[in-house]
Amino acid sequence: MTELENIPGSGNEGRVTKKDILEYVGNRSKGGQAPSAKTQEAAASQQQSANIINVPAQVRSAEPAQMTTYSGNVEIIEMDRMRKLIAEHMVRSKHTSPHVTSFTEADVTNLVMWRDKVKKDFEKREGTKITFTPLFVEAIVKCIKKFPLINSSLDGDRIIVKKDIHIGMATALPSGNLIVPVIKNADQLNLVGLAKQVNNLADNARNGKLKADDTQGGTFTMTNVGTFGSLMGTPIINQPQVAILAVGAIKKRPVVVETPHGDSIAIRHMMYLSMSYDHRIVDGSLGATFLTAVAKELENFNADRDV
Repeated sequence: MTELENIPGSGNEGRVTKKDILEYVGNRSKGGQAPSAKTQEAAASQQQSANIINVPAQVRSAEPAQMTTYSGNVEIIEMDRMRKLIAEHMVRSKHTSPHVTSFTEADVTNLVMWRDKVKKDFEKREGTKITFTPLFVEAIVKCIKKFPLINSSLDGDRIIVKKDIHIGMATALPSGNLIVPVIKNADQLNLVGLAKQVNNLADNARNGKLKADDTQGGTFTMTNVGTFGSLMGTPIINQPQVAILAVGAIKKRPVVVETPHGDSIAIRHMMYLSMSYDHRIVDGSLGATFLTAVAKELENFNADRDV
């Protein structure tokens, strides 16, 4: 009975005729079984699905991409290779590291006064300018020695604490792009050595003379958002590092100053600092403590120091 139900009917309203039975028996005797209408339909559907799933990748990719239309008066600019690499790195960093950013401010009046006092003699004697950057790097290096976990990276479930201190310094290029040359073994350089390294790397970066090794191996990065007038920023970590510190513009502001005779209002040179860090490794307590330590190093700068 089951076999009879499989015979496709050609009669009125799908009834099975004598002719249908004879054709079915004849086909079976030849080693084949006539497929039912349902079987044929299922097979056709299955083949259609297979054709969709198994379209070769090269054929699919050859299909023309749909062009996005933009309303209004626009200019379309294709990203150059460096901008594409920067974009990819920024997205990867945000996907890799859960970012947390802490903020503080520092009274850098002593540092500003010292630099104003020595910059002419420094350039005359050393043949290079003394900017704020080497002073910031010097303070960062001192604090990394106190909090070495800041100078680390993550490899799976292992924290790799770097004994060498290589400070990356974000540098803007004339093209508008950004590059991060690295001051190698910054902890082994005095202030004069840091100043020369900072200026050489910055000049080479802007003139397109950096070597591949000049941007490799950084263990911690500093960016000066104050160069462009920003008071503070929320920088993105330079992978595979775990922290990046941003310094803002130095501004004169009236602040409360504690004196032996009580509080008073004074005009001071103030600067905001911010640090983004990888919360997988650096907790808020460590991040804030390190950032505050850097601020204190800058505040306690000896204005009578010799170069």
